Amino acid sequence: MKYPFIISLLLSVFIIAAACDKNKVKATPDPNWPSDSIRTVKSGLEYPWEILWGKDDHIWMTERGGRISKLDPISGNSLFTYQVNDVFSQGEGGLLGMVMHPDFLNNGYLYVSYNYLKNGNYTHKVVRLQYANNTLSSPLLIIDNIPASSIHNGSRLWITADNKLLITTGDAANDVAAQDPNQLNGKVLRVNLDGSIPADNPFPNNPVWTWGHRNPQGLVVANNIIYTSEHGPTIEDEVNIIERNRNYGWPDVNGPCNGTESSFCTTHNVKEPIWSTGSVTLATSGLDYYNHDRIPNWKNSLLLATLKDATLYQLKLSADGRSVISTTKFFQGKWGRLRDICVSPAGRVYICTSNGGNNDKIIEITK
Repeated sequence: MKYPFIISLLLSVFIIAAACDKNKVKATPDPNWPSDSIRTVKSGLEYPWEILWGKDDHIWMTERGGRISKLDPISGNSLFTYQVNDVFSQGEGGLLGMVMHPDFLNNGYLYVSYNYLKNGNYTHKVVRLQYANNTLSSPLLIIDNIPASSIHNGSRLWITADNKLLITTGDAANDVAAQDPNQLNGKVLRVNLDGSIPADNPFPNNPVWTWGHRNPQGLVVANNIIYTSEHGPTIEDEVNIIERNRNYGWPDVNGPCNGTESSFCTTHNVKEPIWSTGSVTLATSGLDYYNHDRIPNWKNSLLLATLKDATLYQLKLSADGRSVISTTKFFQGKWGRLRDICVSPAGRVYICTSNGGNNDKIIEITK
């Protein structure tokens, strides 16, 4: 009689263990997904600038020439494309950042940041479009009259948990303007989702949230911390934590406050970077946060794309997320210049290149 009892007991333990195991986040195989750990999802692209994992579980992408696309992440097929007609691509400028409204699946709102000609002047604006019936329409101007240039346009977008739109802007080749809160270039801007100015911004009726930026081309919010990646001149690319009403130093400070920079930092309340590149530059661009079991070694890390260095950097964060405790390089030179990164809810990492000549691609990394 004891054997049936033991078998029953073991079976109960197995059932309980299996039930507990089901509650863990695991990288379970998807029978519909290709099994390659690294694969090309889409090729033949021309300067993709933003890739994001859409709320509809597809990859959404901008290309600098003005095209917005929706891609099947399994096959790479383009399911939808749209040309933003007033985009003017000049040098590094054109159609740049993009972000989805939190309620995109119901309202279809998509925010895009791009350069265009306004009365003959190269200008930067953010527009909200609406996706419905497989097209984009109903443009609403969110913010305009941001100085633009063929270099240093910033242009990453993020919507925070309290429904505020963050916009990074480069100095547009006018480094002095970065220190002037009354000018919109060289800043992180913060507006409501309809373009109005939040009452708690540092300056009344002013979208400026922080200033002293050179060219912030990466932006991500993780665990209520805002991170940016930023190009230095010939030294000191940076990763910063963005805090309200802070000065980030450019053009008077490069990287950490040291030497003759120290007095400026003290006088102007400069926030130092949590990571910088010292005496070299990598041309830091897209930035995302990774915290999934699919690639365990990358958990609690910032993933950073670089252009000049053509490398994916893993910046392992401290437990509180406020410092970088280690740096690891991956895929150096494997695909050329890397522009942006996005992470799917299943922990798959996507990188887009920035080589031009219709030779750009999106690559998927799963382990």
